[in-house]
Amino acid sequence: MAFNMGLYLHHMHRLDSNMCVAVNHTSRYKLIRESFKLVSRLGDGVFWYVLMVAILLLNGRDGLTPVLHMVLAAASGTVLYKWLKGKTLRPRPYEVRQEIKLGCAPLDKFSFPSGHTLHAVIFSIVALSYYPQLFIILVPFSSMVALSRVVLGLHYPSDVLAGALIGVLIAALSLLVV
Repeated sequence: MAFNMGLYLHHMHRLDSNMCVAVNHTSRYKLIRESFKLVSRLGDGVFWYVLMVAILLLNGRDGLTPVLHMVLAAASGTVLYKWLKGKTLRPRPYEVRQEIKLGCAPLDKFSFPSGHTLHAVIFSIVALSYYPQLFIILVPFSSMVALSRVVLGLHYPSDVLAGALIGVLIAALSLLVV
């Protein structure tokens, strides 16, 4: 029996789409929807800007290297994810599946990959390489940012997974360079 890549991809997309619907349905509860809207909004950059300012305030000049490292790695992530979105042109889940309810306005048109997740992973890995004690804050927050994107109907789980993997690669490469 020969392997049918087209059939495999169809099944994977259906699984991805169905998982997206199931996770998004949790947003019908106001507390969940509003909590994830807040997390997503903080993940727009607010949380990361506050983190970098706090590092600078608490560490003075010693905080400059970690903050510059985070900024440069995140800028690389921005260039890559915008390029990928422009090449893949994957529509957002709420545009494809009627039963998916949009929880908040998207920042751009396309779904793949999740830029919020990509940046959460980059910022977290780079920050943790300098300040491992932040693990208790950064890992749960980044996980919530990633989950928020599916709960709010903005991304498929595969968009979030791809964003996380790309974020890991960019952060790892940046750590090798520094």
